[in-house]
Parts: sequence; structure tokens; C-alpha cells
Amino acid sequence: MRLYAALYAIGLVVYGVLAWDRIGAQSVAPQYVYQADAWLHGRVDVEPNRADADWAQVETVVLDDGSEARGRRLKSRPGWFRTLAGDELAPARVRQSRGTTWYVSFPPLPTLLMLPSAVISGRDGNDVIPTLLVAAAILPLVLLVLRRLADAKLSQRSLRDDLWLVATLAFGTVFFFAAVQGKVWYTAHVVAVACVLVYAWAAIEAKRPVIAGLALACAALTRPTLAFMVPLFALEAWRMHGRDAWRPLVRFAIPVVALAIPAMIYNYVRFGSPTEFGHSYLAVRQQAQIEQFGLASYHYLARNLAVAFTLLPELVNGPPWIQIGGHGLALWFTTPIFVLALWPRAKPPIHRALWVTVACVAIPSLMYQNSGWVQFGYRFSLDYAAFLVMLLAIGERPLGRVAKALIAFGIVVNLFGAITFGRFGWKYYRLGGNTYDVIVAH
Repeated sequence: MRLYAALYAIGLVVYGVLAWDRIGAQSVAPQYVYQADAWLHGRVDVEPNRADADWAQVETVVLDDGSEARGRRLKSRPGWFRTLAGDELAPARVRQSRGTTWYVSFPPLPTLLMLPSAVISGRDGNDVIPTLLVAAAILPLVLLVLRRLADAKLSQRSLRDDLWLVATLAFGTVFFFAAVQGKVWYTAHVVAVACVLVYAWAAIEAKRPVIAGLALACAALTRPTLAFMVPLFALEAWRMHGRDAWRPLVRFAIPVVALAIPAMIYNYVRFGSPTEFGHSYLAVRQQAQIEQFGLASYHYLARNLAVAFTLLPELVNGPPWIQIGGHGLALWFTTPIFVLALWPRAKPPIHRALWVTVACVAIPSLMYQNSGWVQFGYRFSLDYAAFLVMLLAIGERPLGRVAKALIAFGIVVNLFGAITFGRFGWKYYRLGGNTYDVIVAH
């Protein structure tokens, strides 16, 4: 227990130091705090602090027959109005507006973390400190998962090797920059990674079905793509129990359903659909493309692949000498050690289940309308980064000088991101600065 406590303390100190100027204030995108305060006042809608921070908006209008309808005006068909039910009304049918209602479009689970802050300070509650407290827990949680793999004889790693892999996820991935931001987008990633690690620990050998189901539900209520990480538990249940796998699967499903039902009711109350959490109503520049292609489409794949695997820093003449576009850096550049997962020396029984899970979680993000903008690196990779670390653990490729050099490189790169992202006037947000930015621009 001392080691796990020490790891938590290390995470708290490192992330706290890197968030030095943010700790005492609310971030510029405190959606979860606003939602927590709204809940405390019996409301599901919110009053936004600024219109450009990914809020969902629903307009109420009066129609030509005197009835009211809720929905939004279309950018792809100016003057037309689409109701929550999906009906598209011609401009002549809309007589007047009753006003706009604003909602937090992000799934609600991280809001629970902000309730104490909202109780103390209302809408001015601090969202950075709760994020840091969860981020620090990532270190002991990674070690718990890796030691669980060792106990199950699926990994032959020593404790020292596992600590190197703890450092990989905590400081050698884009988790590092996300952990020290606050802000709704990055808080969601921090909470989601914690849920993924609890799920992974419980899913190994399908040992803890109820905990696995609870963790998956919590993860999906933070990052919807994580609903697709079911294969790890399902395949482990089949491996361990064969035809009797239905027994742990039923126990796994109970907490998933138990949390899904109130979440669907919450969605229905706000948007008239149990599966709509609000992103279809985002007030963003890409509204027209969402209307045309949807939130997920093959249309977005080429752009997202470019963001995930091709973007590099650009050298410029004069300070700051290095330029990073708003879409960030390629996954293999920010965390090069992940490349070694492609060439394992061993493939224990859980190997296939982990890769299937990575694929199932990664593909929806690659089809999503947003690439992660604005970011230091491909932040959507955090949805499956823990599984990649597990693949490194079970692959038995020695953590020799080359591997440790790759881990160290990742730590240095991501330390740079944690220090500079959103600070010192460092220009991440730009369009058209290089070929890649032009290709992947929204």
C-alpha cells in the first residue's frame, strides 16, 4: 500500500506543479461546474459563460399554427428549422422565436466530481483541483492493472518494468497535458482513463463482473466511445468460462443497464431522445457538416487518420522556433514506445482481446466529426492508451536501453506539452500554417 500511496503523491505533486498557475482559479471551460450548480438548483439547462465553448443549444419557436416546437435552425439549409423529432420545417412555418435553451452536451458523470465545488462556490467552483485529484490516481491504478496481469500469469514483467510502464501512461502520453488543464474536454479524458483502468483491472480473467460493468458504464457516461470496450470483458469471460460465460456477462450487464436507464431519461428530458446527449446540437463552426454527414461518418476518416498518425512539429525561423498546429502531434511521435506493441515476443491469451478492444474503441473516434482540436497530441488516443500499455506489458519485449529511451523521449515531449499548452502565448491554434493544417481544417 505504501508504494501505491507514494505513486498517488508523486502524481499529485507533478501534476500540481505543472498546473501551478491554474490551481487557484476556475478554468475557461467549466461546463461540469455549471451543470453541477444547475443540478443543485433543480435544473438541467445552464447559462453559458461564453458561446464558443461547445455548448448545446435548443431553440423554441412558434409555428404558423400557433404550436411550439423545439430544435435548431439549420446552417446547411438557411431558414429551415429541424425539430427534436427530426422534422424539417420550411422557413414560412416559423413565426417567431421564444428563445434558446443551453445545455452541457458532454455526458454527465464528471459532473458528480464537481458537486462539492459547486456546493462551496456555486458557478464559480474550481474544476481544476478535482481534475488533478483524479489524475493523480492514474499512477496507482496503472500499477494495479499491471500487477493484476502478473498475478494472472499473463505478464512476466518485474515490478521495476511495471513502474516504467506506469510512467509511460502517466507522463509519456498526452494524458500529461490533459491532466493539468481543467476545462471540460480534458477533465473528461482524465475521468475516462481512471474508469478504463478500473474496468481493465476487473475485466482480467473476468474476475469482477459487477465492478467491470459499473466501470464501463461510468466510462461511457464520460466518453461515449468507451461503450465499445465491452470485448475485453466478454472475451475474457468466454476464455475463462466457455459456455457458462453468460453467468458473468449477466452480472456485468446489470450495473450497465442500471446506469443507462437514468442516463437515457436525462437525455430524453433535454433533447427528446434517449440516445442524444447533446453533441448534435453543438453551437460550433462545423454545424453544417454535422447536419450533412452526421456526428460519425466515413467522410471524416481521412482527416482523422492524418491527425492521429502524420502530424509533426514544424521548425520556424525565429522564436519560439517550433510550431505545433492546433490538431497536435501524431500518436507515434508523442508516445513512440507504443510502436513496440505491434511486434510482441509473446502473445498470451489476453492479447487478442486487448487488440479487439483497441480497435472497437479507436474506430468510432476515427469516424467522428471532430479530430480533437485544439490539442497538443491526438487526445482521443487516451480512450485506449491503457490497453496499449497492457499490450506492452504482456508482449515480453525487454525494456532495454532502446525501449527506455523511447519512454524517456515520450516523457520529454509530453512534459513540453504540459508546460506550454495554453501558456506563454504559444500558438497551437492556427489554420493554414502548413499543409497538414489545411488538409484537416474544420
